[in-house]
Amino acid sequence: MARSTTDSFFRGLRAASTAAAIVWGSSVGHAASLDVTGIEAGSDLYDAVLGGSLLREQTAEDATPSTQELLAAAQADYARLLAVLYDQGYFAPVIKITVDGVDVSSIAPVSPPKQINTAVINIQPGKKFSFAKAEITPVAPGTELPEGFAMGQPARLGILKDTVAKAITGWRDQGHAKAALTEQQLTARVPDSTISAALRLDPGPRLRFGELTVKGESAVRRNRINKIAGLPTGQVYSQEQLDLAATRLRRTGAFSSVAMIEADQITAPDILPITAQIADAPQRRFGFGAELSSLEGLSVSSYWMHRNLLGGAENLRVEGEISGIGGSSGGTDYRLSTRFERPATFNADTNFYAFAEIEQLDEEFYFSRQFDIEAGIERIASAERTYTSGVGLRTAETRDAFGTQNYTLLTLPLTAEHDYRDNRLDAKDGFYAKASVTPFLAISGSANGVRSYVDLRGYKTFGTTRPVTFALRGQLGSVYGPTLSQSPADYLFYSGGGGSVRGQPYQTLGVDLGGGETVGGRSFAGLSAEARVAVRDKIGLVAFIDAGYIGSEQFFDGSGRWHSGAGLGLRYATGIGPIRVDFAVPTSGPETDENFQVYIGIGQSF
Repeated sequence: MARSTTDSFFRGLRAASTAAAIVWGSSVGHAASLDVTGIEAGSDLYDAVLGGSLLREQTAEDATPSTQELLAAAQADYARLLAVLYDQGYFAPVIKITVDGVDVSSIAPVSPPKQINTAVINIQPGKKFSFAKAEITPVAPGTELPEGFAMGQPARLGILKDTVAKAITGWRDQGHAKAALTEQQLTARVPDSTISAALRLDPGPRLRFGELTVKGESAVRRNRINKIAGLPTGQVYSQEQLDLAATRLRRTGAFSSVAMIEADQITAPDILPITAQIADAPQRRFGFGAELSSLEGLSVSSYWMHRNLLGGAENLRVEGEISGIGGSSGGTDYRLSTRFERPATFNADTNFYAFAEIEQLDEEFYFSRQFDIEAGIERIASAERTYTSGVGLRTAETRDAFGTQNYTLLTLPLTAEHDYRDNRLDAKDGFYAKASVTPFLAISGSANGVRSYVDLRGYKTFGTTRPVTFALRGQLGSVYGPTLSQSPADYLFYSGGGGSVRGQPYQTLGVDLGGGETVGGRSFAGLSAEARVAVRDKIGLVAFIDAGYIGSEQFFDGSGRWHSGAGLGLRYATGIGPIRVDFAVPTSGPETDENFQVYIGIGQSF
C-alpha cells in the first residue's frame, strides 16, 4: 500500500508514479539493512534523499538503535522526504516505506516489531516540474530575484521561498518594513509537469524609525544605550541601520544579548517604534594564563576588566605580564598596562580611548625600559574598516651597542586597518591590510622622525573535496629621520622568529656593526608564503617559506641582509581556531647556533 502526501502550500497536486529500481544498503548492528529504490544511485536526487533521511542515520554502520527508534525514524521520513522532493522540483511523488515488507504507516508506534531486518524506501518521484509561469509583483526597483525563478526553470520549493524572501527584503531595504506576501496562486498541471506561480506582495507604507525603547534590566544608563545604538530616529526605515544599531550595542561587551524588535503596529502617520531587548553581561572579569617555550622560557600573565565602569558601557582593562623567565633569548621582560575605552563618545561609531603602560624589554641585542601614555579616537567605519588617531608621550631608557640613551618623544600614532578575511583565525579567502604611521617629535635625547609599518595578507582557496589554501604575507617597516645611532633602540627592527621568519631564532638578524655587535635596522621587509591542505575534516598540513630583510638605511634599498627559513606544519581544527604546530629550519642567511625551531599556537601563523 502506497502513502501519497501533499502540502497545503500547493493545491491540486496529485500523486503520479514512474518506476526504476536501484539498491543501496548498509547495516545496523548485525540485524537491519536499508534499501532505497526507485531513483538512480549517485544522482543529485539520490544524494538529497539520503541526506534528508532519518532512517539512513539510524541504519549507519556505527548506529545501534532500538526497533522503536528505527520505526520512529521510518515514520518521520514521510514528511522529511516529501520536503526534499518538493525542494528538488518533484511535486507528484509516491513514497512507500516498509520494514520487513510491512508499510510503516500501518504499525502503531507503541507496538513496534521485536526485530527489524530490512527497511525499504521506495520513491517514485514522477516527472520533474518546471515553471510555466513565474511572476511576483510588485517588485521594488533594483531588486535582484533568483535566476531560477523563470519560465522553463525547475520549479523548486526553495526557489519559491527564496524569491519571496528577496522580494520582501527589496521593499524593506527601501523603507517598507511591513512588506508581506498577501496572495499566492500556484497551479499545478500534472500531465504537463508544470507549475504556474503568481505571487503578490503588499509593500505597505514607507516608514520612519520611531524612538528606541529599551526593555530589560541593565546597569547601563538608558541615555547611553540610545547613544551607543545610534538608531536614526525620524529617518526612513533601513534594515541595515537596524542591524548596525544592534551590532554597536554588542561590540561594547556590556551586554550578553541584544535583540532589536519592530513594533507590530505603526504609529500614525508613518512611525515604526523599535524596542531593544537587552541583558547585561557580567560587569567584572578576571583571567590569567601561562606559556612555556624552550627558547623564550616561561611567560605568565593576568588581567582584570570592568565592562561598565561609569554606567555608560565604559571598559577598563588592567593587565600585567612577566615573560622570558628561564629563557635563552635575553633576560626577563615585564609589562603593566591599563586601558580605558568609552564607546559612542563623539558619535555612535567613534570611541574614545586612553591607556598607560610601563614595560621593560631585556632582549639579546638591546635593553629598554619605557613609559607610555596615549589618548585618542577610534573610528569604526564598517565591520571591516577601523581607523585610529591619537597623541601620546613616550619616555624611555635604552641600551644597545651604541650605549645608553634616555629620550622623551611626543607621538602622533595613526592606524588604518582593513579586514576582509572570511575568518580571522583561519582565513581561506579575502585579504587583510594594516598600516601604522607614528610621527614623533623629540623633546630630548633623540631626533624628530616617523616610524611606519605595513602588513598585507591575501588568501585564496581552490577545490572543495580537499581544498588547498594559498596564503601570502608582505611586511614593510621604516624609521625615517634619526640616524641609526640616534634612533630609539626599541623603534628599530629585527627579524627572526614566529612573527617574521620561522626557522631562524628570535630577532637574530639585525645590522652587524662588526666586532660581534648587532643593533636593529631602520628598514625591514618580510615575505611569507603558505600552502594549506585539508587532509581530513579537522586535520590539515601546511608547507611554508619565510624571508626577512634588515637594513641600516631609512627605506628599503637592498643594501642590507636577508635570511630565510622553511618548514612543514600540522593543523587541528577546534571551535576557537586551529591548533598550530610548525617545524622549521633556516635555509639562508648568517649562521646561528640553532638549526631547528618548533612553534605552537592557536590560529594560523598569519
